[in-house]
Amino acid sequence: MKYSLIFIALAAMISGCSTTARDALQIQDPTILHTGLGAPQDSHAGAPSAEWLDMYRNVRSSPVEEDVQKRLAALGPRKDNYFGYKAQCWLKAAQDERSHRDQWGFIEEAVYEANKLTTALETGKGLTADNPELRTSSAVRPDLWKQLLETKSSPDFPACNDAQRLTACAEVEMIRAGHEAWTKDFKSSLQITNSVEQGMPGIGASLSACTPPPPPPVLPEKVTLRADATFRFDRGDLAGILPDGRAQLDQVVQGLKQANDVTGIRIEGYTDRLGSDSYNHRLSSKRAETVKRYLHAGGVTVPMTARGMGKANPVVQCNNKNQHALIECLEPNRRVELNFSRHDSPVVPAESTGSVIPAAPLVPAQLDDQDLTTMPQQ
Repeated sequence: MKYSLIFIALAAMISGCSTTARDALQIQDPTILHTGLGAPQDSHAGAPSAEWLDMYRNVRSSPVEEDVQKRLAALGPRKDNYFGYKAQCWLKAAQDERSHRDQWGFIEEAVYEANKLTTALETGKGLTADNPELRTSSAVRPDLWKQLLETKSSPDFPACNDAQRLTACAEVEMIRAGHEAWTKDFKSSLQITNSVEQGMPGIGASLSACTPPPPPPVLPEKVTLRADATFRFDRGDLAGILPDGRAQLDQVVQGLKQANDVTGIRIEGYTDRLGSDSYNHRLSSKRAETVKRYLHAGGVTVPMTARGMGKANPVVQCNNKNQHALIECLEPNRRVELNFSRHDSPVVPAESTGSVIPAAPLVPAQLDDQDLTTMPQQ
């Protein structure tokens, strides 16, 4: 009686552990969940059908595995991809189950899958990233399967060799875990899925490492620098460039260094219509020349021309009576334009529209000690 009670207690403990492992696997297949009296005995539950025996009867022996391994190795670099890695992982899974003396049919199925992928790599036909539905395996841990599917769906996955290798082997291991669950060995199945889960961060890190850096900013055909944000009032020399102006010019320099197709730059300075023609021409020329010098100092080596256009080619027309309002309205006309010529393309005409680097609004402090009623705002 004493030993019977001990046996019953041990059986209860083992049953409890098995139930815990089974629940952790998130198994949905009712055939796997049904144990004890009344459990199904059909083909899905483990009874091999004639079709199954015909398909796999010749792939269980070790010579078949060795032949597939030799053929896979002979592919050389052609096997270094998701499909080749998966074929190799199928062979390893067969070896692992052989060492555990598996007699349920998984070895045959694993070698068959390895052979199928190897043949597809040899012929270039029949390659598919879909996972097979094996008779001897049921789905476990759908949450992990979802993560693996998301990895394969990443646009960076096709170019990420390491992520392909890790993902392919993780999928095979998940199917092997499903086989252990199918045989009711929930503890072994849980050990395999836990190992896959621990490796998921590594798959994510590999994929992140393969993610290409963002493309460099595209340099437009024309860049317009607002003079009020680029130069101090009534200044056109290097020392008169505002911090925002330097930042804008540095951005242009960086874009030019990354754009290998620019063959020339035409730099044109403009003012508004206020003030004398000679004053406007002198200031616009000075600013255009200063921008040219700044680009050259920043490492821009393509040929550049600089000229002052004065009040020509206005962007806006303003008829405000109030002087302050007029100066503010004419602000778009006070500018420096950089027109880029490229391989097999002419220089963009000065009157064409182009991208404008946003300018900072005019700050009143920039106008102290200046008489807006007599001095043109340039």
